[in-house]
Amino acid sequence: MQTTLTTTVPPTPAHTTTTAATTRPSPPHAPRPRSAPCGPAGSRPRGPAGTHPRTSRPRTSRPRTLPPHTVFAERLLAVLSGERPVHWMLGHTVGEAYEQLVRIAPETPLRSLGPRPVLRRCSVQVDDDRTAVEAFATIATGARVRAMAFRLERGEDQRWRCAAVELDGLGTAPHLA
Repeated sequence: MQTTLTTTVPPTPAHTTTTAATTRPSPPHAPRPRSAPCGPAGSRPRGPAGTHPRTSRPRTSRPRTLPPHTVFAERLLAVLSGERPVHWMLGHTVGEAYEQLVRIAPETPLRSLGPRPVLRRCSVQVDDDRTAVEAFATIATGARVRAMAFRLERGEDQRWRCAAVELDGLGTAPHLA
């Protein structure tokens, strides 16, 4: 039996601080600007100064981690769009996948000038023994949507590695020199 999992990747928020005159980017870990308390006098929470009322949600200390197929889709997109070199995937590929990337990366349409390609959705078919997955993703480049498929295999060291890559039909036929 195969299971299909889908991950939708939300757009990354821009870290910006807005002032009355200009808009400029701020570092991701910049302190938030302080502001005066709002509301009528006596409306602050009771208790010693500097304390906050308890909330019903506990805070989580770890950021949410993405599933391996989404992480690999982002990595493959960075290589296929020219943002990263192909050798960046050397330790993350097995078998013919690296040669496929070397062959299709220079001729991929994702390298064209224009809007940066963005991963929109990534889904996966999981094998029964959970040692391999077949993933497929949709990539948006402006108004154009492209398809990418890849296979991940889990090694003896329990790390996922890419075993095959296809992009809009590129990488399916052997390259003739």
